[in-house]
Amino acid sequence: MGICCSIYRRLFPFVHSSIDSSIRPHSFSFIQLFTMSEVVGQCIAWKESYLLALSSSETFWPVLFATLVSAWLVTGKLHQLHVWYHLQVALEYYLTSIPLIQVEMTPAEADDDGLASDAPVVQTTFLQDPAAKHMIQCHDPSTKQWLGQVPAMTPADVHELLVKAAAAQKEWAQTSFRQRRRVLRTIQKYIVHHVTDVCRVSTRDSGKPKVDALLGEVLTTCEKIRCVNAWGELWLRPDYRPTGPMFLHKSARVEYVPMGILAPIAPWNYPFHNLMNHIISGIFAGNAVVGKVSEHTSWSSAYFSRIVRAALAVHGHNPDLVQTVTGYGDAGAALVADPLTDKIIFTGSPAVGKKVMETAAKHLKPIILELGGKDPLVIMDDCKLDAVVPWVMRGCFQNCGQNCVGVERVFVYESLYDAFLADVKAKVAALRQGIPLETCGSTADVDCGSMVMDGQLDIVQGLVDDAFKKGARVLTGGKRALGKGLEGQFYEPTIVCDVTPDMRIFQEELFGPVMTVIKVPNNDDAACLAMVNDSNFGLGASVYCGDQKRGLALGRQIRSGMLCINDFGSNYLIQSLPFGGVKESGFGRFAGIEGLRACCLERAIVTDRIPGVRTSIPPPINYPIDKNKGLPFGASLIQLFYNESIWAKIVGIVGLIKYGN
Repeated sequence: MGICCSIYRRLFPFVHSSIDSSIRPHSFSFIQLFTMSEVVGQCIAWKESYLLALSSSETFWPVLFATLVSAWLVTGKLHQLHVWYHLQVALEYYLTSIPLIQVEMTPAEADDDGLASDAPVVQTTFLQDPAAKHMIQCHDPSTKQWLGQVPAMTPADVHELLVKAAAAQKEWAQTSFRQRRRVLRTIQKYIVHHVTDVCRVSTRDSGKPKVDALLGEVLTTCEKIRCVNAWGELWLRPDYRPTGPMFLHKSARVEYVPMGILAPIAPWNYPFHNLMNHIISGIFAGNAVVGKVSEHTSWSSAYFSRIVRAALAVHGHNPDLVQTVTGYGDAGAALVADPLTDKIIFTGSPAVGKKVMETAAKHLKPIILELGGKDPLVIMDDCKLDAVVPWVMRGCFQNCGQNCVGVERVFVYESLYDAFLADVKAKVAALRQGIPLETCGSTADVDCGSMVMDGQLDIVQGLVDDAFKKGARVLTGGKRALGKGLEGQFYEPTIVCDVTPDMRIFQEELFGPVMTVIKVPNNDDAACLAMVNDSNFGLGASVYCGDQKRGLALGRQIRSGMLCINDFGSNYLIQSLPFGGVKESGFGRFAGIEGLRACCLERAIVTDRIPGVRTSIPPPINYPIDKNKGLPFGASLIQLFYNESIWAKIVGIVGLIKYGN
């Protein structure tokens, strides 16, 4: 390689000097160094120098050798970067058109004020109505208006959906990745042309502001589709593995084949994305997806399911491939236990997750559990507060704190503690709360909406009260929000500071609009780490610092499945990364190459590398075994392949010759 470089430096000094300069930071553009005419002139000079070198008998072979080696290196690098694959996908995008599907919408789905005139308002949002026991009653949590009802499916209903999905999956498993990309592109095209509609429906069912819906529902879903379409086929291609010296004549690979039917059981905090998330990866991997949505946000699932079914149908595929289960715990249990279900993906609380795992274990069903979180955000003493505080606000109050990777504990180093509290107190007190749609007299000019479950407000209140009784301070908020326009399920944006590990709010998942602040004494990294890891959860973590090396050293010792340095939530928007936690936050991963392959059966395959060359059983160890030669032959084989001594390997070869006949 040194000879090649030397030849190139002599023949093409411009290339050499350009490469040397290009490896320096921010010096990658030839345009910055030369005008276009100079570049063209240099290219002509390269060509003439190259042809002159080839015409000389003295330099012909060295130059040819250098050319071949360089071509081999460049080709290998292009292959390593998957340039040809991405070029193929890019051409597919630009050369094939995708239809814009039409999806029917009800007035409540299509208009912010679609319920204003006739929707009844209830005092308590009960899911069950004694007069309609087999239906789930759906309400807007911010107005308590009745949205309608959906079936509370029985085990028989669930099985019927699974039968339809299984039949559709047999055909779908034979589709190409190109066909699957077209379906996902069609879904994405609809989303980007109906962003407001998707946000409105999600908002109406979950009470979040439209901007929160855009960030947590639409943006994440679009990025998921983009990532899977860009990388999915590459991630699911056969993965060739080394065979070892004994099987050099064999080719070994892992193939990722469809699992069958995936059964995600989704929570209520992000009804659109939680439904779409596993549909995207599931169908791209060749599976059917039969997912159960939460009984608390079932109303929106009808519209969201129509989008997917329309995208399948417009390309000639069976829309039964994707099914949605609505119902209570018995419907979820039936989905887990049904023999047609091949894998469970559960997102929810640890208590329910353990029950799901127990049911899956009875049927030996593989399962992924993404359970609760108590994510820390650490603010080290070398931070600039004005750059960090906006992220703390977003981490605590996005979707009213109803985020599995939301910031549940803010650890602030002592030297910044008082200044931090003074800053966030004013900002949190200024947050606007109200009905997030332009209906019932609201302008929708709000920062925080309502919470999905009325019972969750009681949980939040209990944790805040316990902390206050044990010595914590409540700087602002701390109770249900009341007043005109706040008749729904609202809890005030709250700050609880001086929190200590003995308080329930430090240990238990909050899932509400509360900023919990803990002081790190003496700016001590070790003390901070001890408090951060004093938790049964381990989903995500964020560390904000001036010295990234120091922050990373601290962060790597946090027991969590994910870590961000000087950022919050970016893990999930980088969909090439796996998502999941440790301890009571669950196990298994979705997203990334790990998550997509988790939708597949990993099948190990061994084939002949060279036609006609096959593995045979040596006579000494073939039946009937030669008791005099079998063991010595096998021992010689061990010496040849595994003894590190060259002499022992030679002895092994001699033994194979001696005992091999």
